[in-house]
Amino acid sequence: MWGAQHEEGQPLLGPAVVGSRLYGRRWLILAAFSVLGFVQGLLWNSWGPIQNSAKQALGFSTLDITLLVLWGPIGFLPCFVFMWLMDKKGLRLSVVLTSFFMMTGALLRCIPIDNQTVKKWLIHIGQLLNGFAGPVVMNAPPFLSTTWFPPDQRATATAVASLFNYFGAACAFLVGPLIVPAPNGTTSFFTSSSRHTDFIKHRIQTLLYAEFGVTALLLIVVIAYFPSQPPLPPSIAAASQRLNYRSSIYRLLGNFRFLMIALAFAVPLGILAGWSGVLDVILTPLKVSQVDAGWIGFWSTIGGCTVGILIARFADFFRGVLKLILLLLFSGATLSSAWVALTCFNSVTHLPVTPATLYTSCILVGVFITSSVPFFFELLVETVYPVPEGITCGFVTFLSNVFMGLLLMFLAFYHADVNWLNWCLTASCLFSLLLILLFKESYDRLYLDVLVSV
Repeated sequence: MWGAQHEEGQPLLGPAVVGSRLYGRRWLILAAFSVLGFVQGLLWNSWGPIQNSAKQALGFSTLDITLLVLWGPIGFLPCFVFMWLMDKKGLRLSVVLTSFFMMTGALLRCIPIDNQTVKKWLIHIGQLLNGFAGPVVMNAPPFLSTTWFPPDQRATATAVASLFNYFGAACAFLVGPLIVPAPNGTTSFFTSSSRHTDFIKHRIQTLLYAEFGVTALLLIVVIAYFPSQPPLPPSIAAASQRLNYRSSIYRLLGNFRFLMIALAFAVPLGILAGWSGVLDVILTPLKVSQVDAGWIGFWSTIGGCTVGILIARFADFFRGVLKLILLLLFSGATLSSAWVALTCFNSVTHLPVTPATLYTSCILVGVFITSSVPFFFELLVETVYPVPEGITCGFVTFLSNVFMGLLLMFLAFYHADVNWLNWCLTASCLFSLLLILLFKESYDRLYLDVLVSV
């Protein structure tokens, strides 16, 4: 590493900081990592869009589909191990190990076995291994952007690397149904078409083979070339010394400003994940089909990724505006989530409900909250610098998954009427907006780059 770790908390500049240089290969590194994140999200959401086909062809139950989704958050349990590994060994080993988990999981899922019970177990284990890839895919983007990119490109690199994971999960709504046909709807034992069921099973197997092929190719690519860092750092902050793992954890837990912004990130993101998972149930009383609910989720994620990357370019040109961006985004999130809650509460409010207004309000919720992810990451890193980026983001993403898990547990007991989730989402956005408003921003990492370069 360019700079060693130290205990005291202030970044020290060593001899390795004498020169800095930008390498064109940084865009290839960003592209490889972004594709890795895209594929991990795609594999995580493989089964939701084709759940009816999987139930008919593979004998899956609703519990199986739910577990296949939950393996993603469960895979975050060893998050702190990956944080330590990233801090000690750098990006290369972490990314190679992540690719290996994804490839192994995809391999287990596509093993051709006629025994449905064994096949089901292999698919569940494969999904869990893909979940183990989540911590690096979601936590490493700010670390990668600092390691390879200059200050005026960091926000953009963080946005691309972090949002492509969401983009992959959204594209699963297109890829799955495009390859795997829906059931023919026949239920009679004598009239059901076994040929159609076999065809569905064959297409599911084709999808699993294709996803394994992509993960195997990715593993070859990152093994062949994915260095931990460039020969020379791109900035002063990239080469400065950082706190070690233990000191970093103490610093995070003892920093009230960090805890404020961490909660502002974790609460709405965790609740949004739970809300999106039952969106079809929420919208059913308003005559919205499961397919339409899926399209709402798709366009809200795609919109969030697009808006996040575009705003990130603005943030790179006008540095020091992260708090302003988050205030604007969560003002929009609070208003749009309240719009959804009031619309679904139509029996009391008697507001006019049209498909256009309903779809627009739901999509805007996802756009505003999803696009905030890279700006939270960058602000968190600036707030607790010189804590390593991977440790900072690992802590907050783990916290977000905790809130999502708590919400899903609560939902298991109160699922008869889920409209309360709309108000819960609105309250979480308002809570986050107030925390951001009270938060006193600082840009210690950016200040170091500007100060030394003058």
